This record gives sequence, structure tokens and C-alpha cells, in this order.
Amino acid sequence: MKKIKLGTSELEVGEISLGCMRMSELSNKDAAYVIENALDAGVDLFDHADIYGKGKSEEVFANAIQMNDDIREKMKLQTKCGIRDGFFDFSKEHILESVDASLRRLKTDYVDSMLLHRPDALMEPEEVAEAFSTLKESGKVRYFGVSNQNPMQMELLNKYLDDDLIVNQMQMSLVHTPMLDAGFNVNMKHDPAIARDGSVIEYCRLNDITIQAWSPFQHGMIEGPFIGNYAFPEVNAKLQELAEEKGVTDSAIAIAWILRHPANIQPVVGTMNPERLRDIAKASDIELTRQEWYELYRAAGNDLP
Repeated sequence: MKKIKLGTSELEVGEISLGCMRMSELSNKDAAYVIENALDAGVDLFDHADIYGKGKSEEVFANAIQMNDDIREKMKLQTKCGIRDGFFDFSKEHILESVDASLRRLKTDYVDSMLLHRPDALMEPEEVAEAFSTLKESGKVRYFGVSNQNPMQMELLNKYLDDDLIVNQMQMSLVHTPMLDAGFNVNMKHDPAIARDGSVIEYCRLNDITIQAWSPFQHGMIEGPFIGNYAFPEVNAKLQELAEEKGVTDSAIAIAWILRHPANIQPVVGTMNPERLRDIAKASDIELTRQEWYELYRAAGNDLP
């Protein structure tokens, strides 16, 4: 699998990562198979969060592989914090407590990256900066990032941080493209022209921040997958056509579409099916043409101006 560097960091990882939200539903044996299969396919960044399975996903992950120094060196671990029961919390106290709890569950001394999960309107950036400094100096976190933030929210944080933010996780799939739509429809008076995120994709490219695309097979936020969904006939037909032509699955084509963008976006796939993950990983070897990329974008229901 091709490698990318996360932001301005020294972290080199496979260009596809594995989201571990559903790992809490697996036995240790099945989870071990998923993790080993991912590493064999070149997927070596594992994305966690303190709320996944209420912490159980991190526990299952560590127990499944019997976490030790040898296996730890083969992977990059990322976790997130800030979502609590009914509110968001970027307080220094919560960030420090959350990271310590994740480290205990993951049975490791450090995570490679830690992201702030969903913006907290009551965030005090000075306090976040203090928490980040404490975590960095203690060796518990190597690098920091955010999730679901717009450029001004990141700029506010950057005013106080000593280190660059290296990642911003944003929802993106072939049928969820607000990061792209407004760029095609500048100065036009219809819905796709609305810039809902402050030109976040351009901001991240300008500032060398890696966008990680979460839910790359979903439509809406939690409505379900669009692949194989009869409600999306045109895009599924095009995916199937290209999949047959290139000898891969439709899911691999959907990921290759994201990888084709020059921003070096890293999809975070959440499948716990080892065979499906191997099929998806083949996207790294697919190079869609510019025409194919646009054909898929239009098949997803988008009109070009």
C-alpha cells in the first residue's frame, strides 16, 4: 500500500486507515484477525476514540493483540476525546483524564496522534494548549489534530499551540461532498454554492493538514451505506462498471475516488470484515483518470455548472 505523511509530522502511514468504532462488538479472537489482516494489507493506522463502545473498543483492541512493544512498533495509534454524555468538553482536566484512560485501555505508554472530537463551543484555547503541552512533554501524545472543525476554529487553536495540527477528520464519501461542491459553484445562486465549512479542504492543503475522511461509504450522517443501495442507482451502476473493468470491488472504487483527490485525503474505513478490508485496500493500486473521477461525481447526483 502507498504511504502518506500525516500533516507536517514524521508519521508515515498507509494511505487507508482502519476505524475501530465497531471493534467493541468482536471477540478477542475475531478482533485479532481483523488487526493482523489490516497490517498485512498495509493498513497500519488504527483510529480510536474514548467513546467507541464506551471505551470497550480500545480494550478489545489491546487484549486481542496482547499489546506489547513488538506489535506496538508495527502500528500507529490514534484516539480522540471531547464528546461526553450530552455535551462536548475540551477542558484541560477532561483531555488529560481521557488520554490517560485511553492509554490504560490500549495498554500502551503513548498514542501517535490525539484528536479533539467535535467542536466545543465553550473551548478555551489557552486551556487546550496547556493540555497539549503537558501530554507532549510527558511523551503520552506525539502529535495532535482535530475532527470536524472549520478553518477559523483551527486558526483559533493555532494561535495558542506550540505544534502544528496534523489532522482534521471530516465526513466525506462519494455521495457526501460539501467540501467539494461549493468549489465548483462559486458565485452561483443555488444550494451547492453554499460554503458550509469555510473552504476547509483548501485551508488544510494550504497548511499541510491531512484530511481523514470518515464514513466513506455512508450517505447522510447515520443513514447507512450507499453502495448496493437501490436509492442510488446511477452511482452504483458506475461503480460496478469501473469495478468490473479494473478487477476490484465497487467499495475499492469508492475509496479510489477519494484517494484520487490531490489533497492526499486518508479514508478511515470502519469494516470489521477482513475479506472486505483486503478488497478495499486494493484501492491504493487504482489510479482513476480525471474523466472517471468526474463521471463518478456526476453519477452521484451532482451537476457541474
